[in-house]
Amino acid sequence: MSPSPGFVEIPLADGGWERVDLRETRQWKDHPQPFASRVAFAAAHVVADPRGENVPGAPAVVDWESTLAFRRELFRFGFGVAEAMDTAQRNMGLDWPAVQELVRRSAEQAREYDARIASGAGTDQAAPGSLATVAAVRDAYAEQVAFVESTGSQVILMASRQLAAIAQGPDDYVTVYADLLRQAREPVILHWLGEAFDPQLAGYWGSRDVDAATATFLDLVREHAAKVDGVKVSLLSADHEVALRAALPDGVRLYTGDDFHYPELIRGDGTHHSDALLGAFAAVAPAASAALTALDDGDLALYDDEMAPTLALSRHVFEAPTYHYKTGIAFLSWLSGHQPGFTMVAGLQSARSSVHLGRLFALANDAQLLPDPELAAHRLRLWLESAGVAR
Repeated sequence: MSPSPGFVEIPLADGGWERVDLRETRQWKDHPQPFASRVAFAAAHVVADPRGENVPGAPAVVDWESTLAFRRELFRFGFGVAEAMDTAQRNMGLDWPAVQELVRRSAEQAREYDARIASGAGTDQAAPGSLATVAAVRDAYAEQVAFVESTGSQVILMASRQLAAIAQGPDDYVTVYADLLRQAREPVILHWLGEAFDPQLAGYWGSRDVDAATATFLDLVREHAAKVDGVKVSLLSADHEVALRAALPDGVRLYTGDDFHYPELIRGDGTHHSDALLGAFAAVAPAASAALTALDDGDLALYDDEMAPTLALSRHVFEAPTYHYKTGIAFLSWLSGHQPGFTMVAGLQSARSSVHLGRLFALANDAQLLPDPELAAHRLRLWLESAGVAR
């Protein structure tokens, strides 16, 4: 790589360019142990094999070495791994055989590092439209739950597109989830993924009215609280999350999935707080680790200062259409040197524009989250040139 100037120019939507001066990298402190005051999971992405046939509709071909190394980077900063979630392109290219291999390998590595792992169990092994009854959906869920448990990972019960498609009302959701909770060996995490992340999940819990859906959800949690470690809510509504966490039974955590408001929700209101299970943490792990360390030390001002620069970056990564946020996570991983190329399963690297990804670089640079700014700038220039938008 030839020497580069200390700046890069990013494209603007109006055809212009913006100069971004490279900030000196920050030497972030390792934090290999879990945090004391909050439970924090980072939902990790998968790295596609750049030689693989990772085109839309093809089975996923994963770069296992880079994928597992990225999880070790999260362990390094104190995070547990939320595995095989929507960040890993569940229902967007990561097929069930690849999910099984991912969870198996990741759980084995987590044991080696004495790190926490929780993995998604859903119904996506079944072809769309192939599950015609509530019982069939329950059985598909049960198959995945049994597999995740067999690896030693904690279970995250993900939202099911198949259940959303056939459920006639709240009772069908309660029937499926109650059976699964009774069968689970250990307490699970329930994941309520909103339609901003997956439009096919609109009306989950049997109603498009959020208050009605929340009532059903809460009744389920209260009835089976002994089998619910916590709930992850990804509705991108801070007000809803604050109200929900106050209504949860004692001992049931609220794992925020709100990538737009997480600093205030994790900080808490003096009475209640949210723990975290966030895709954003895969992009901002060093800074979030510094913030959570400050929170452990009771230094709220430092917590706020460390978290603040991450929020603009996260909001950009998750801007509408929110379900394409995975592209930004993978792009940042490539810029940061964590993977050899910017390739994604199902060809999802095409899901964000050069303008969006250029701004992503600028925000990561502002937050001092690029381990090698010159390498990141070099890679950005190469990518812009290949996209036809270089100066």
